[in-house]
This record gives sequence, structure tokens and C-alpha cells, in this order.
Amino acid sequence: MPTDEYDPEMGRKFIFVTGGVMSGLGKGITAASTGRLLKNAGFDVTAVKIDPYLNVDAGTMNPYEHGEVYVLKDGAEVDLDLGNYERFLGVDMTADHNITTGKTYQHVIQKERDGDYLGKTVQIIPHVTEDIKRRIREAAEGTDVCIVEVGGTVGDIESMPFLESLRQFASEEEDGDVLFTHVTLVPYSKNGEQKTKPTQHSVKELRSIGLQPDILVGRADDKLEPATKTKIAQFCDVPDAAVFSNPDVPDIYHVPLMVEEEGLDEYVMERLGIADEALPKEDRDSRWRELVTADRTGSVDIALVGKYALEDAYMSIHEALKHAGIECGVDVNILWVDSDEMLDKHEERLKDADGVVVPGGFGSRGTGGKIEAIRYARENDIPFLGLCLGFQMAVVEQARNVLGHEDAHSAELDPDTPYPVIDLLPEQYEVDEMGGTMRLGAHDTDIDAGTLAEAVYGDTSCTERHRHRYEVNPELIDELESEGLRFSGRAENRMEILELTNHPFFFGTQFHPEFRSRPDRASPPFLGFLRAVLGELDARELGNEEVTA
Repeated sequence: MPTDEYDPEMGRKFIFVTGGVMSGLGKGITAASTGRLLKNAGFDVTAVKIDPYLNVDAGTMNPYEHGEVYVLKDGAEVDLDLGNYERFLGVDMTADHNITTGKTYQHVIQKERDGDYLGKTVQIIPHVTEDIKRRIREAAEGTDVCIVEVGGTVGDIESMPFLESLRQFASEEEDGDVLFTHVTLVPYSKNGEQKTKPTQHSVKELRSIGLQPDILVGRADDKLEPATKTKIAQFCDVPDAAVFSNPDVPDIYHVPLMVEEEGLDEYVMERLGIADEALPKEDRDSRWRELVTADRTGSVDIALVGKYALEDAYMSIHEALKHAGIECGVDVNILWVDSDEMLDKHEERLKDADGVVVPGGFGSRGTGGKIEAIRYARENDIPFLGLCLGFQMAVVEQARNVLGHEDAHSAELDPDTPYPVIDLLPEQYEVDEMGGTMRLGAHDTDIDAGTLAEAVYGDTSCTERHRHRYEVNPELIDELESEGLRFSGRAENRMEILELTNHPFFFGTQFHPEFRSRPDRASPPFLGFLRAVLGELDARELGNEEVTA
């Protein structure tokens, strides 16, 4: 009987998830939900995200292109779906779990330059496809089930080498070890009829390249009608039992419950031949269901002040706030505040907010609005959480509005500032290569005893993920700390955490705590922030032993 650890006797199983009709259907959430249910049944599960774009990784991509850049513990900058896999599966992934066209081609071309192909003509088949299959197998090593999501839509020219690799892969593995799941859109006609034609054409496209789906998942506003399922099964050559609904739900964390109700997990285990190894239903992990269905006793309004008018640009922050809400038993309503327009149009929204979050980002656009939002939170005793650039702008705000240095700024945003409170560290001056000075991935921070930071983390150290280049200028620390600001977390000469001693909750982190937040393990800074919003934590009373984070 599995115990959520790799069982070498069972052999590796693979579930390949493709999408049809249109992008953004939620195949990543469908895949993650399948993985969550298999994990509940006692299997060790991992996931791989294939992104067909030519970028080597997501690090240089604008959030408007592909949503947030998610950072893994090893410093890999990857697609946001990896964040969903970490949150749903409760595992930490690595760069090996994100495969891109750029990464694959770069490796193959370098091998060609090194002469590893012994003078052969280097081609998509077999050289690129072999590299793709190798990457999938290596990422799956040591797990029972590996779920592989292919980004994009079937029929895209960019995804063809990957789909060909999957066709080869299936023929190379034992029968019953590979399962293909295809997620498609089932739209409605004007008279409210569920239309199957887009699914039929999508499956036809998939079959034309040699892939026959074993499971079809229909994304629609509501559950698929029995007649709709039967029609899809007939035209797409699958059993009726292999067609599943994935209707819209109020929260993505309810998707595992919905597809479990549909019986997707049982069908998957049966087809992969692992049903007998699964935990009995009464012994399966029920924590997920208990967490996401727990009663909420109220709600809070949190202003998220950012420059991107795109929720996916701040997905992990949004989710981390939800996780804190789950633990505190409240719903968290996000007030999206455009930092570019805040001074003209959005300042009133801050007055309605119970707390203010200023997220990370790159570039100078919108920083003026972020600084004013920070000032508003500081002056009005509104709980504040600043992340990465938000942390840095809190330092700028302190220098400008408390210490009186009106021209203080970050040298990254204003190279001519006479008071660079944020700057490159001396050891970084000679590094010219773009990205060469980026601090990426998990790093340790030492926390001062007796501070809000210690109360938040319950410890004098923490490990969190970073994604930044510039730091607080160490030459100005003494002055910056002269009027209530304290750097309570450090990594040698790097300032990692700041707080105000005369504020209920004013907390900033140079790192990104949102990347380690999980539904069953809320991020400490987000949890402390929400408890301050609820009046359960006041940093000014930390001398009182009854006050804890």
C-alpha cells in the first residue's frame, strides 16, 4: 500500500495533458487537480510543464506576455503553472520540471557544436525529440506518477516537436503506463445548447499526428449534459466513461473536488493499472477538502497596488493571501489598484482597504504611486506588506518623507539620484552581463530576536526565494534606521526584512515569500499581515507575551 513515497515495484506512470480549441482553458489546473487526487490516494506525484516558446526560460518575459514569472528553489524562472503544481501537489520543483523549446534547442545545438553527434545531420527527429523524451524521464525519476502538461493548443506549429515526442514516448513505454488526457472547450449556442463540434475538430487534429486521447475533459460553464458526453464519446472514439466535466467553480481549489465527484481519479487509476495499490477511500488524505470547504467567519478587503492590469501578473500573491485567509477563516477580497493611476483615480480605494500590499516588479513605471500607497499605509496605521520592489520603495519612502531626502531613490530606477538608498553592492560593480548579478532562488535570512520578524516566523531564521538585483545601500543603514525603521532580517551585508517599530504592522521583505505559500501552509508574512488586519497582531505590543503571530 503506498505511503506517498516512490514505489519502485509499481513502475513509473505518465499522464500527458494536452489542450484544444483555445489557450487558457485551465488544463494546468485540471492536471494539478488530477495530481492532487492521486496524491490523496497515496501516490508520489510530480509534474512537468512543457512551454513551446523559444525563450530558454520565463525570466525575460513581460507579465503581459505570460503572467507572473514563478521562481523555484533552485533559482529557475519558470511558467506560472509550476506555481500551481507546487501549491496543489505540495512539492518543491526544480528547473528540470520546466521544458521549453529554447532550452531544448540550446542544448542540442551546443552538443552539435561540441561534435557530440559525430558529424551527423542534426534534425528535429531524432535529436530534438530524443532530448525531449530524456528530459521527461529524468524529471519523473523516483516518482510513481508524472503528469506532463503541454502548453499551447493542439495544432500550434510550436508544439509539433513535443507532440511527436509524446507519440514516440507512448510507443516506447509499456502498455498501460501512459495515459493521454485532452482538455477542450465546450461552448454554448445562443439557445443554450452545449456544442461538441470544437471538441470533435480538436481531437481530429490530435489524431492526425498520431495521438488518440484516452480521456476527454470538457471545460464549460456548467457540467456536461449526459447527451453531450455521449456525443463526444461517439465522435471522438472513447468510452462514455472517459468523458468528464470540468465546469466553472468559485475557486480553483475546488476543482479537485469537482473532478473527484466526476470520478476522474478512479478512472485514471483504473486505466493506469494502479487502482489496487491506492489507499482505500476511507484512508485517503482529506485535508484538502477540509481546508477549502471550511466555513469563513467574515471577509477583509486588501488593496494590491501594482502596475500590471493583469491578475495573472500577481497570481502567487493572490494565492498567498487566500492561503492566509483559509488559516484565519476569512475570505480575502482583492482591490486591484493601478499604481500608475492611483494618485488621480484610485486613492479612494485605499481608504476602503483593510490592508495594503505593494508587490515586486521591474522598471520605474508606477513607482510613484507605490510610494504614495506606502506613505498612506504608514501615516494611517494601515497594515502594510511590501514585497521585493515594494520593500525597496518602502525604504525610499522612509528616506524621502521621514528623513527629508526628497531626491532619494533606487539607483536602478534613477541612476542620477544623489541619495541612492537602493544600489548595487560593491562586489557587483564589475559584473556587466545581464542577469549576472540577479539573486535568484532560495537563500537564508538571519532574523533579530525580539522583533516583529521573529514573531511572524516564530524563529530567528528563514529560507525564502529571491528575484532581484539591487539591494539596500549598506553605507546608509545607520541613517535609515534612525527614525523607527529597523532592518530585522539580514544575510550578511544584505538587508532582507524591514519593519517599523511604531506601527501596528509595517513589514517588508526583499524576498518573495508568496512563492513558498501553500493552501495548507500559509506564508508567515502573509499570515502575520492578515492577522494584523483582523486585529489579532499589533507590533507595538510585542512586549506583551500574549501577542503572537
